[in-house]
Amino acid sequence: MKRLQTDVVVIGGGSTGIGVLRDCAMRGYRTILLDRADLAQGTSGRFHGLLHSGGRYVVSDPESATECASENAILTRIQPEAVERTGGLFVVTDKDDPQFGDRFLAGAAVTGVPAEEITVAQALAREPRLNPAIQRAFAVQDGTVDGWQIAWTATASARQYGGQALTYHEVTQVHHDGSQVTGVTATDLKTGETVSIDCHFVLNCAGPWAGRITHMAGLPPVAVVPGRGIMVAMSHRLVNTVINRCIYPADGDIIVPIHTVCVIGTTDHKVTDPDHLEIPRQEVQQMLDAGEDLIPGFRQARAVHAWAGARPLIKDDRVAASDTRHMSRGMAVIDHSTRDGVHGMLTIGGGKLTTYRLMAEHIVDAMEEQLGTPHPCRTAEEICPGNEAGHNYLITHRLKQREADRMESPIICECELVNRSMLVQLLTEQPQASFDDLRRQLRIGMGPCQGGFCTSRVAGIAHEQQVIDEARATGLLKLFLEHRWIGLWPILNGDQVRQTALDNWIMEGTLDIAHLPSPDDVEPDPLAPMSPDPRTTDPTSTTSPSPDPTANPEVSSRSTTTTNRRARGTRAASKETK
Repeated sequence: MKRLQTDVVVIGGGSTGIGVLRDCAMRGYRTILLDRADLAQGTSGRFHGLLHSGGRYVVSDPESATECASENAILTRIQPEAVERTGGLFVVTDKDDPQFGDRFLAGAAVTGVPAEEITVAQALAREPRLNPAIQRAFAVQDGTVDGWQIAWTATASARQYGGQALTYHEVTQVHHDGSQVTGVTATDLKTGETVSIDCHFVLNCAGPWAGRITHMAGLPPVAVVPGRGIMVAMSHRLVNTVINRCIYPADGDIIVPIHTVCVIGTTDHKVTDPDHLEIPRQEVQQMLDAGEDLIPGFRQARAVHAWAGARPLIKDDRVAASDTRHMSRGMAVIDHSTRDGVHGMLTIGGGKLTTYRLMAEHIVDAMEEQLGTPHPCRTAEEICPGNEAGHNYLITHRLKQREADRMESPIICECELVNRSMLVQLLTEQPQASFDDLRRQLRIGMGPCQGGFCTSRVAGIAHEQQVIDEARATGLLKLFLEHRWIGLWPILNGDQVRQTALDNWIMEGTLDIAHLPSPDDVEPDPLAPMSPDPRTTDPTSTTSPSPDPTANPEVSSRSTTTTNRRARGTRAASKETK
């Protein structure tokens, strides 16, 4: 057993937990963060990429609107490399109430959210593919944000101040003597080793999993309600500005251009288990229909991946327990000393990635109030490492880089312009990384081919570099493709069916991957929900989870049959951004 000592243990490696790690470390506390998976692999890696201007909530949730407007400016300043300043439009379609625009402008004025009405002609000049039947348009300061980049640079900042982030460490127990927290026990999922950490304070930032952590402490569950939402990525940018429908928040009312794609989202349904998130085919169809209202021809574009995430919503007694759409997006800190009589533990819920830094500030302030050791919060003032140049990210950055180094290092992922040198460097730094870990950092397998070409190259290079042996290379390749498949089958149609069939022929016909030797369990995957189609969990099944032929008329029986073997044995898989 490994034994560690620290002042504060942070549980949860999403954006909020990482923000808390950074804030605690900057205030001088010895701090260790634990997460049972990779950083930002849960909710923070499964959203549509929006950096909120606050406009979405000026009518429905004014307090959240004000927080978003303020934090938007702060994140753009302290982590600009993770942000693209696309701007945003709220538009009133011909199906919407034009008078809601007046409520929108009034709410923006009250909450301090910058918003300006522009003419329909100006909106169409800015985004020519917008529905020409829109009746009103309002410009706001929405942007897009890379959640993983936010996580990595904030973690780098925390490490500069002595903070530690231990990924793939699953908490199994929170210890207290009846009135005071004394430590936690965790398991290193990579090695199987038990890790005991003595501490004075535990900050529960586990999001929709927060109730499990309080249960481990022997305390009543906290009122955090998981709200499932699905999103669909299209193969390219249909717009370069965030497009919002100017209505009370609803399903499928936003299109977000992020990196090389655009994402439409999202639904909102209460779930009981954030580890088991379905991607219902009918909800995918609902998203595509909603896209048509904003961008005519949206359905004819190529959908490349769908995924689901769980929002950590705080139970609102004014709203029915099943109605997660109308629960507040605001944050709340739960003090277990007043609620349960146990000092040294706080839980935070609600909020969103845009307000992650502010959420961290609130919970660390609450901790210091209990400890009686106040320090000023400096996280809004100091730029995170890697952002010193102050440049916002642009989708053309990688193209410029590849034009400069194309003769020195071959490209291994054409979709996302990843070259061999980038992969080798990351393999050297993280030899235990799974291919999904590499994906989150390099974006391999996130283009239209969904890993059909690049992942076999990744496996070969990793073996050539003597990072992994043949069996592990095959096992990681199989697991990666299974994870990609989970987000593919609900959207199969047209070109993506043909792409999936081609990928299957490559993997089965050329590599015969199903018969290559590999370990039974190559990698822990604690955040993997069950497949949304029970047929894919039966390794003996000969039936492919084919799309609804009435919804996807281009799908042929031959195309769906070719995906059978790729679907077999598919188990739980993470559904993160694209």
